[in-house]
Amino acid sequence: QSIIAKMYRISQVSGGRLPFLAVRPSGSSFSRFRYATAAGDASPLKSRSKNLTGDPADGHQWLKRQAARSQMRAVGFGDQDFLKPLITVAAPYSNALPCNDHVRDLGDMLRDAVQEAGGKAIVFGTPVVSDAISMGSEGMKYSLPSRDLIADCIETMHEAYQSDGIIALSGCDKTIPASLMPLARNNSIGLTVYGGSILLGEHKGKTISIASNYEAVGAFSAGKIEAADLREIECKACPTVGACPGMFTASTMAVCIEAMGMAVPYSSSHVAVDRHNRIAAGKRSDLQESVKALWLLLQRGIRTRDILTKKAFENGIVMMMALGGSTNGVLHLLALAKEAGVDLTIDDFNRIGARVPLIGNFKPFGEFAMEHLEAIGGTPMVMRTLLDAGLLHGDCMTCTGSTIAENLKDVKGVQPGQNVIYPVDKPLAAPMHHIVIIKGNLAPEGAVIKISGKEQRRFEGRARVFDGEEAALEAILGGKLSKGDTLVIRYEGPKGGPGMREMLYPSNALMGVGLGDSVALVTDGRFSGATHGIMIGHVAPEAHVGGPLAAVREGDRIKIDLDNKTINLDVPQSEIARRLAEWKAPREKYEAGILAKYAKLVQSASTGALVG
Repeated sequence: QSIIAKMYRISQVSGGRLPFLAVRPSGSSFSRFRYATAAGDASPLKSRSKNLTGDPADGHQWLKRQAARSQMRAVGFGDQDFLKPLITVAAPYSNALPCNDHVRDLGDMLRDAVQEAGGKAIVFGTPVVSDAISMGSEGMKYSLPSRDLIADCIETMHEAYQSDGIIALSGCDKTIPASLMPLARNNSIGLTVYGGSILLGEHKGKTISIASNYEAVGAFSAGKIEAADLREIECKACPTVGACPGMFTASTMAVCIEAMGMAVPYSSSHVAVDRHNRIAAGKRSDLQESVKALWLLLQRGIRTRDILTKKAFENGIVMMMALGGSTNGVLHLLALAKEAGVDLTIDDFNRIGARVPLIGNFKPFGEFAMEHLEAIGGTPMVMRTLLDAGLLHGDCMTCTGSTIAENLKDVKGVQPGQNVIYPVDKPLAAPMHHIVIIKGNLAPEGAVIKISGKEQRRFEGRARVFDGEEAALEAILGGKLSKGDTLVIRYEGPKGGPGMREMLYPSNALMGVGLGDSVALVTDGRFSGATHGIMIGHVAPEAHVGGPLAAVREGDRIKIDLDNKTINLDVPQSEIARRLAEWKAPREKYEAGILAKYAKLVQSASTGALVG
């Protein structure tokens, strides 16, 4: 009879707790066996991880989890650690890109802060794909799929280890929605922490960023700058670690999530490091405040879906519109809403945007970056300005345990003497002059245009059609486009790419060759947050599934009307139907691997391009 069986019987008659035991041998049994549960009681915050490490109050269960504890002891867990709440710390680190190069350090700092607070942390990494590095290559096809993959990785670790709470770090833009998606999906107790923005570079007395490289390539190809300038921009555009500095996708999603209540105040506007690449004081503070917030959430039992309500998503959209955020925000917020079980549609962006003016003067269309916002009061200052204007829901719960209004009660709104944030009553542009959802016979499910304050409300142009990004870029750099053209890049959607690549190279090349304000770009792919110009993306249904974009032919006229929020192919509907009837679906580009899986499972961009 096994010792385990004997111990199980003894535990039953001793009220479930296993005291020190003496077991006399029979046959080949040990001559003596002593066993004890952990000294003390488990923390009341250890609500779920007892299933992993065992519950000292339940001798049966404690006994069954011995092998698990044995393995955990090998990586530094001690007796007292099995009594503490277990916290998963997602740290999507890679030294391949500046956005996440410091995230490993942030993860270690969080681990120590969790330990000091009385918990025990499990730190783990995830894949990280750099949009900026993979841009214009086959590698870019893995970027958007990585969002859902990262989310799945975080869910897998958090659920497999039955952790009590979670803090998910992020850096590069896909890691930001991915850090929150699994929390929303499983209604976990936790929050996110943005790793912070990079600092701006400088060239010839002007500030530059990663986006300056794409425009420089176009300018050099057009003979507008010299090779020495091209190289200097390459070497100086990214002087530190951190994510993109302007209101690109990373900053957009960071401020949205803070406004939605799932990150501590100020964390979205604190830069990553100082000029010596040391973790910035503000970012260190974010880590400490995030651990405090997590403990409060655990104590009060506040879960993600208690915070991520429909009103919370509306607050996020208000911030995106007010600050001039990335079109990718539409895609990611729709995906997050589906994960949270919130009924948010692409039409809600126009409904909310109709009352929100553009007040943020940020790159890529404006002058400033997140370091400038931090210097004048950060994201809470903007939120207070919008709250005072009646544009934010102040009664929404946040991860601090207080409402938006309570968090902002001592914060001042926009102040004079700066041009980073404009007053609501004297904005950079009126409502519906930033991101607008447009529909029509070319985009029945919708498309997204980013105009960032430009006054041009109508555009009509001759279609120049390219089946893929590479051919379109060659045409731009080869001088084959003219003012008034409409550049169509198709078969780059979620399924068609697959992966819905960002068209940053073509869009910024248009700017570089001087056609940014006179050539429209229409695609079923995406745009980077660094994009500006007349850019229409996320056209749905996409060409690969037989959407109307597949029916466009060279020389067709395309009409864009922002006042009526329409995009139409100036061809009779009967002709469009005839062309689509003759259209044949292209062969799948990948037969195996993650891109093949993604192409089969991904949904329309109009609902967030979520996998499943």
